[in-house]
Amino acid sequence: MQVALEPFLRAHAAQQGWGIADALSPIAPHDNPGRLYEFYRSTNEHQVENEVRNALKYNNNSRLAPKEAAAWTEIFVGYWRAIGEILRAEEASNQGRLRDRQLVDVYEAWKELTNQIVRQISNGNLPPWSLICMYHTANYLRMFAIKADEQLAKVKSNVAFSSGFQDDIVSTVARNEKLEETARILNKMFSLCLGDRNPDMGSSRKWGTYYMANLQFKTYFKLKNISLSRNIVRTIAVQTDLPPFEQFPTAHRVTYKYYVGVIAFLQEDYSKAETCLTEAWDHCLPESTRNQELILTYLIPCRLITKHNIPSQTLLSSYPHLQRIFGPLVTCIKSGDLSGFDNALAAAEDEFVKRRIYLTLERGRDIALRNLLRKVFLAGGYEELKEGQTEANRVRKTRIPLAHFATAFRMGTGGEGSGQSLEDDEVECMLANMIYKGLMKGYISREYQMVVLNKKGAFPGTGV
Repeated sequence: MQVALEPFLRAHAAQQGWGIADALSPIAPHDNPGRLYEFYRSTNEHQVENEVRNALKYNNNSRLAPKEAAAWTEIFVGYWRAIGEILRAEEASNQGRLRDRQLVDVYEAWKELTNQIVRQISNGNLPPWSLICMYHTANYLRMFAIKADEQLAKVKSNVAFSSGFQDDIVSTVARNEKLEETARILNKMFSLCLGDRNPDMGSSRKWGTYYMANLQFKTYFKLKNISLSRNIVRTIAVQTDLPPFEQFPTAHRVTYKYYVGVIAFLQEDYSKAETCLTEAWDHCLPESTRNQELILTYLIPCRLITKHNIPSQTLLSSYPHLQRIFGPLVTCIKSGDLSGFDNALAAAEDEFVKRRIYLTLERGRDIALRNLLRKVFLAGGYEELKEGQTEANRVRKTRIPLAHFATAFRMGTGGEGSGQSLEDDEVECMLANMIYKGLMKGYISREYQMVVLNKKGAFPGTGV
């Protein structure tokens, strides 16, 4: 046990929070894949508490005060028990003999360790920089909860009468039972950080506020409970004694702005969503391509609505997944291909619905329609020059027959053989909607069956 706890003692002596968190990791390091087995086999249930206490108290490298040594003893005893459950589950899984509740046992053991750390921090038995250990164990608690719920769901489905209507089956096992329990523990941790009244900001738990908020966001999104996520945002917004946002770690700030942006997006507050997502994008590390992809997943449809902007092919080419789902849509919007837009939207419907961006992207059809109408306008050519005028005085024709737009509509939706037949009144209604939405400027003359467009800025945002 002395050897097993040596990395912890070195990290503690150097006040390295992440070093201590690594010593409490449920995953063995790459350079020492047998560390978990060595640690667990170094003692047994009857001797673990005494051996941990002696290793921490009587080690020559130990600088722990008696109160803190007692706290770390309880934590490492809990860690030893959790590692035992993890190793047993791994061995059983490798042999194909995983018991029905074995992953639940892993979760329960890790939950005890997590609660132990929360208690010791709350009682002031651990130094302020040990807050990182709480981050670490909380993050793994969420992962173990998801795996435990997956196993419980599998057990439930094995006894279900119909896989198609499982929500209607009465069961003693709640859906996402362990993840919901984890959410309550995370909320306690969040309150522990946010409610710290230590006047010394250098040792305040408030520095963990945004990290814990981000873990709650991830958990609530998994539980599909966005309203609780909004509560977190409101709670933080009214705090007057938090350190300036810019002083928190960049990773905490980027993740927080991403989730606040997504929450605003889901509330259709696209202006706020664009602001938050843009800030997250601007501060995201260049090498964090996965995070950049997640941000763009919402920023692209957001800017489509707020500014009628579409991403360039250069940008999309850097993210193959986004290129696959957004690329066809972008091409169709640019060309005004309404039929192609509908097909591209349907092709990636599952992904768009999963990300909750389908309805927002569907509004992009208006931009495709605007570009189609713009083509009709450009095809109309120029007014004839009057006497004394030069090419510099040439202006485009602004009186376009309704029939021209009707033809473009029918061609854009697949032509006469597409099964879509548009009446003239429908075409007129669609044009009126485009004018009402500000995507086209002008008015409709029903008497002359003409669309009269503005001479300057007929199609805002397109340069004509």
